[in-house]
Amino acid sequence: AVPRLKNTTMTPNQAPKPARRHLERPSKEQIKLLPPFDALPRQHIHVLRTPEDFAFALAQLRNEPFIGFDTESKPCFTSDAPRTGPHVLQFATREQAFIVQLNNDPPLDFLREVIESPHMVKVGFGLKSDRGPLQRKLGLQLGASIDLATGMRKLGYKQAVGVRTAVAIALGRRLHKAKSATTSNWAAISLSEGQVQYAGEDAFAALAVFYALGLGDRPRS
Repeated sequence: AVPRLKNTTMTPNQAPKPARRHLERPSKEQIKLLPPFDALPRQHIHVLRTPEDFAFALAQLRNEPFIGFDTESKPCFTSDAPRTGPHVLQFATREQAFIVQLNNDPPLDFLREVIESPHMVKVGFGLKSDRGPLQRKLGLQLGASIDLATGMRKLGYKQAVGVRTAVAIALGRRLHKAKSATTSNWAAISLSEGQVQYAGEDAFAALAVFYALGLGDRPRS
């Protein structure tokens, strides 16, 4: 509230504005008490391998104005270890997720159409840090996108907010993120079931937060 000023007369336009109050992120302990996030069924998470897989995924993604997006990279445990990521890319609609492994022969035509598209808006967390690696590894420029980390700061959260915390704030749910998957080898030839579920849910959860905040209902500029 505006503090009372003694012996001072001000017009409404001259009155000082109240300081903006920063919001506090929920703690890890608070998040643990929330009901679990509704997981995307495993049969709705597709690891794309064949031309038919990519054609199916593209047909689904083209129908969506906003798609969840995330990347995974093999962790580096020493400062001098070469960073060769991303090794996995994830895209999600409100019903399905699609996982692409970037091995020796990445599907550049598919990736170019989705990643560089000005019509399929990529929604995720920390997208600014994805731009350089996508350019270096694939020669692709991230097209239309919305970084929800920036969006959460605009809502008043001064501290960085990732997908797990955002799910708690926007949906009142607890997103399970297993450390064993976070630190796993994302450059492996074959992903484990845990990796597939983790990757699909990250992109799906980002999109769920986006819609829960009502951002998908706003007219696009």
